[in-house]
Amino acid sequence: MLLRRNVFIPVLLFLLVGGLLYSCDNTGMQTASVVPDSVSYNFDVRPILSDKCFSCHGPDANKREAGLRLDIADSAFKALQDNPTAHAWVPGKPEESDAFLRISTQDTSLLMPPLYSNLSLTSQEIAIIKKWIQQGARYEDHWAFVAPRKQAPPAIKKSAWPINEIDYFTLAAMEAKGLAPNDPADKERLLKRLCLDLTGLPPGIELMDAFLADSRPDAYERMVDQLLALPAYGEKMALHWLDLARYADSHGYQDDGYRTQWPWRDWVIHAFNENKPYNEFVTWQLAGDLLPDASMEQLLATAFNRNHKITEEGGVIPEEYRVMYVSDRTDLIGKGILGVTMECARCHDHKYVIGGQATSAKIPMMHITNTDVANMLRFINKTDTGKMIVSVMGELDTIRPTFVLHRGEYDAPGEKVEPATPVSILPFDNSYPKNRLGLAKWLFDPKHPLTARVYVNLLWQEFFGRGIVKTSGDFGMQGELPSHPALLDWLAVDFREHNWDIK
Repeated sequence: MLLRRNVFIPVLLFLLVGGLLYSCDNTGMQTASVVPDSVSYNFDVRPILSDKCFSCHGPDANKREAGLRLDIADSAFKALQDNPTAHAWVPGKPEESDAFLRISTQDTSLLMPPLYSNLSLTSQEIAIIKKWIQQGARYEDHWAFVAPRKQAPPAIKKSAWPINEIDYFTLAAMEAKGLAPNDPADKERLLKRLCLDLTGLPPGIELMDAFLADSRPDAYERMVDQLLALPAYGEKMALHWLDLARYADSHGYQDDGYRTQWPWRDWVIHAFNENKPYNEFVTWQLAGDLLPDASMEQLLATAFNRNHKITEEGGVIPEEYRVMYVSDRTDLIGKGILGVTMECARCHDHKYVIGGQATSAKIPMMHITNTDVANMLRFINKTDTGKMIVSVMGELDTIRPTFVLHRGEYDAPGEKVEPATPVSILPFDNSYPKNRLGLAKWLFDPKHPLTARVYVNLLWQEFFGRGIVKTSGDFGMQGELPSHPALLDWLAVDFREHNWDIK
């Protein structure tokens, strides 16, 4: 769904003066003290603790001080290691919460964070933590790992302005800041924005004249439908997916032979133009070869998994590069579809697990003939008679044993493991097969918290330059918080309820 109007919110600089509007923090700087009526751990408290406290009292066991871990409720509420009669947080009682007393004290010998850390909390941050404790010091699961819920659009004052549901969310945010929307843009500018968004091309004179002459109340919607039906729409939409899938007609190494992955590129353009539902679009690319009676098109779609760099150099160690290839695929699924970075786990805490089923396969290459293009794969833009060989996916006859790799090294296998997905995101339904097709089913499980959120955020980023979550490839703990969480959830659920319909 597209916005009917673009609203540009100016950046306003307020010079606040006077002691009534300001308060002093521990560093002597002045900051406006604004504390939410209802304090959220995820959106208000955790960012403060992450910036100021977790370096010494967070998940890194090697750097943890005094045995205190503040990122997990059970640890934060238990008796302190150095003082068994005290607790870091006492729900409802900031005056008995040792961690609060330490961050708010004027005694520099007790103050946390200590002066030598060059970290300090502002008076506003201290006030937020105090109110959070007063309200029960409730920890929350990471926001992105909680299934999105479609809230009703918020109440607004200027009730005549919204045209669609998105308008309610954006207007509510403007009204909360004392702002008002701009007047609607003229038709010339609207058409230019629309054409660039949907086709990547500016409108021609003929199209401009036709739109200006169309006085029907639904002229804009008609123009949207007209542009969505153009072949250029699929080409524009394919760009972000090709980048995400690290597409290139190059093997990526020094000894780089001819590579013809471009039939997959043509399939992506075709899939967007045909408005293939997102769940089907992704499933075919992850596991098209595992679908019953898989077609040539479904097999071609799996080239998505083989766009990574592939060495053709002599003298390499095959196992080293096999691990590298599978790691690349895992990272792609993590950042591109789940919005979760995986690389760090190769060496830190949760050791990297290499999936053993989608590796060297019986039929890793797909030969496409002119007859195939003329009959089954007509969307391929083939203009010569050369051979097309596309790297695709296939399964081994037996499952390759998979091991935890110490520090991610291919030649340092540790504990043997079985296929699984991160329980913190969503437990794997054992009715799904433990292969790539099962992974696709897991991704589109109605309870999955990330898949829809990540893709609607990518689309928002495509149209507005910045996602509702700025770090579009990182919805994890170190990623940015969503600027409009209720809107993101509304869009995610709406996308799923409309059968993953991208157009």
